[in-house]
Amino acid sequence: MTNKTLLAAAAALCGLVMISATPASADLLDDIMQAKKIRISTDVAIPPSGMMDSSMKPIGSDVEVAQLLAKDWGLELEFVQTTGATRIPNVLTGKADIIISTLSVTPERAKVIDFSKRYATLQSDIGCLKSLNIKDWPDLKDKSIGVSRGTTQDTTLSNMKDKDLKIARYDDDATMVTAAVSGQVDCVASSATIINQIGVKNPARVFESRIPLATFDLAIGLKKGEQRLMDKLNVWITENVKNGKLNAIYKKFHGVELPPDMRS
Repeated sequence: MTNKTLLAAAAALCGLVMISATPASADLLDDIMQAKKIRISTDVAIPPSGMMDSSMKPIGSDVEVAQLLAKDWGLELEFVQTTGATRIPNVLTGKADIIISTLSVTPERAKVIDFSKRYATLQSDIGCLKSLNIKDWPDLKDKSIGVSRGTTQDTTLSNMKDKDLKIARYDDDATMVTAAVSGQVDCVASSATIINQIGVKNPARVFESRIPLATFDLAIGLKKGEQRLMDKLNVWITENVKNGKLNAIYKKFHGVELPPDMRS
């Protein structure tokens, strides 16, 4: 055998050793199924999507979506409690497997995580105290607008540089609602359902949706590169939109059905 042949054989052997020594890339779906448990990042302080009942058990539309997913897949469910700002870090750091927590699909978020198909939608508005004469953006001059830090509403308002808005940021929706209920702010940027909750908590301070902000698609968030998990989630969403279960959950808590183009 020539020196050239020996060198080629040695190089090939070295390559095989390196390949065998390189650990196989992790697959999150396999990890979930082997553990027989799925960890889902869900905010339980944003009624009606997530909240605690009188027995301190999580309830809400996102809670029931997570419960249905775990049941259909035959898995134990572990809720990883979160806020708007910590939902994405939870999956990026491996604290949670997926996010089901009013997570709107945005180009900025799509740079750092992947999204499933939409499983619901979210109508966002500027809501203000009913007694105020707020009809359009100029009417918000000198009004502080409460918003939950790190949400799509926060990002949307922050990008409206031409409107010179005063934004009051809170760590989560519960704190923002408390600020509105107690009179710290007279306007908020949030979902229509949360805006309506303010008057329920304090009938003396009823808020109404006044200025449409945006309608966002809500999807399940997961770490990038987990294609098998993504595919399985999309099949599950398609099936449960078709059989009406996701629509029933949404209507139960939000009082309206999913958009017609989702249900057709």
